[in-house]
Amino acid sequence: MAAQVVTKDTLIGEMLQMDMGIAAILMAAGMHCVGCPSSAMESLEEACMVHGMDADQVLVRINDYLANKNK
Repeated sequence: MAAQVVTKDTLIGEMLQMDMGIAAILMAAGMHCVGCPSSAMESLEEACMVHGMDADQVLVRINDYLANKNK
């Protein structure tokens, strides 16, 4: 099975449905609103922009996690 991949256009809600472990990555990066209903409909890029975060850095962390979680 191929690893799932997240893009900057992936919605927060979609990411959490893929793997709840992504919530810990988002919270560690400073995005503590992952449980907020409105965040579920934001893309990763939108959420990072609102929180003053670098979407590319967060994206790398998430995709590294997804690629390595079953190793």
